[in-house]
Amino acid sequence: MATTSLATGRAVPGKPKSNFFEQVKKQKELVLITIPFIVYFFIFNYLPLWGLTMAFQNYKPYRTFWEQEWVGFKHFQKLFTDPAFYRVLRNTLAMSLINLAFSFITAIVFALLLNEIPKQLYGFKRVVQTISYMPHFLSWIIVCGLVSTILSMDDGIINNLLLALGLVKEKIHFLGKPEYFWWIVGFTNVWKSMGWNSIIYLAAITSIDPCLYEAAAIDGYGRFGRMWHITLPGIKSTIIVLLIMNAGWILNAGFEIQFILGSNGLVLDVSETIDIYVLKKGFAGTAGSGFAFGTAAGMFKTVCSAAILLICNKVSGWLGEERLV
Repeated sequence: MATTSLATGRAVPGKPKSNFFEQVKKQKELVLITIPFIVYFFIFNYLPLWGLTMAFQNYKPYRTFWEQEWVGFKHFQKLFTDPAFYRVLRNTLAMSLINLAFSFITAIVFALLLNEIPKQLYGFKRVVQTISYMPHFLSWIIVCGLVSTILSMDDGIINNLLLALGLVKEKIHFLGKPEYFWWIVGFTNVWKSMGWNSIIYLAAITSIDPCLYEAAAIDGYGRFGRMWHITLPGIKSTIIVLLIMNAGWILNAGFEIQFILGSNGLVLDVSETIDIYVLKKGFAGTAGSGFAFGTAAGMFKTVCSAAILLICNKVSGWLGEERLV
């Protein structure tokens, strides 16, 4: 198809429209590489979604799919009229927001401080990084055991330290007081994930032009001035994208730490999350009678998480900031 040039007035042959199948043929090697991954995700990520139909059935494991009794939104109505659901929703949101705020801020601050270590102390920097990454690879069973030992009333180091400093007159049962539980979970998550979460910020910092730091130093900016005016704006897009992604996990406060540390009964009202609620309701009763209700609760969590993610992504686009897509 020919077009007319505005400069010469002559007909210029236009580019032929690209055909989808021609593009696939040109990149057939890349297409063949992606086929195993597509098959994998289809089998293990999309086919199991068929099980969500249990949320709309009076599910019985011994019946075939065609023999199940369809009950519509009965389980969702039961879910939203259960007082315990709003309690676990409150706990989940509270612990998620605490984890998000503390983990997000500490990871950024830790990355900024590591970046300011001079090249002469490169070996020290690598040691600090390695030590900070190690807790991420520990099982939650081990972490919860450490927390229980540290906060123990018998020989816990925290209680012994508070008594030695004269800050308290008697030992405190930290894991038995509801007002402390959310903060214990939050600080434990920070200790476990801070080093690992800082990796991506350190990688983003390396892409900042070093000449900007030299120019700022010439203009009289100190270390904190360079961090505030160069480093933070330089990783702003990374921070926003990660914040959007983490917002999608706002209803995923965790399971292991709450289940282990909150199993003593004294903090049950503040320790149960949606995941624990789904587990208990899903396996309540006999012959799998709770599977459908547990699926409905889990489906609510999934839909809300996806909605929050899309809303945050859209708002970020409206504000002119980075977005996922």
